[in-house]
Parts: sequence; structure tokens; C-alpha cells
Amino acid sequence: MTDATALDVALAYHRAWTGHDFEAAMQYVADDIVCQSPGGPIEGAEAFRGFMEPFSKILLESALLSAFGDETTALLMYDTRTVPVADAPGAELLTVHDGRITHLRIIFDRLPFTQAAAADAQ
Repeated sequence: MTDATALDVALAYHRAWTGHDFEAAMQYVADDIVCQSPGGPIEGAEAFRGFMEPFSKILLESALLSAFGDETTALLMYDTRTVPVADAPGAELLTVHDGRITHLRIIFDRLPFTQAAAADAQ
């Protein structure tokens, strides 16, 4: 894994979690990952798992729209369809060292998820 570019790692991670194999996805995540999410910072692999794994479980499908990268940084943009939200686009900026994701900045619109949760609560 250490000879892989950041784009290679990012794509392998993305294929794993969107393919419903979260254990395989976590193989690409550093123990000390820092994730900047719309809800605030998430630090450490277990906290990251707690944030991302539930999303992977409600994912119905994902389409990768674009991917760019170099030796240490990758950028992915994708569309997702989930159980509560039909159209949930996202983007991730990933930093990779020694074949593991050490930093991930994820961007997505939280409002449709909040609205879906509120509608379910009624």
C-alpha cells in the first residue's frame, strides 16, 4: 500500500465503503485520522468509523463523478442515493501518507438529511 498514490488509496477507500465493505475501507484509514466534516472535526479512526459507517449502511448507490490526485492528495466528487435522501452529492479532499488516509475533508449538504429525519419523527 505504501507505493500507492493518494488517488489510488482514495479510490480504493471509496470503492470499499460504497461497495458496503466498511472493514475494507477502514484498512485505508490511519489510526490518527483527522476528518473535517460539516458537523465539526472528528479525530481518530474509531470516531471516524462512528461518523462514516452509519452513512455507508444507508447508502443505496453511488456514482463517482470525478477524481484527481497526486502522490499525497486526492479529490473525489460523487453522487449518492441513500434510504432517506434521494440525491446527496459529496466531495472529499484526502491526504495520504504511507498508504493511509491521515486527513479527510468531506463536504455535503446536511439539510436534506435533517429534513428527512424531521419528517420521520412526525
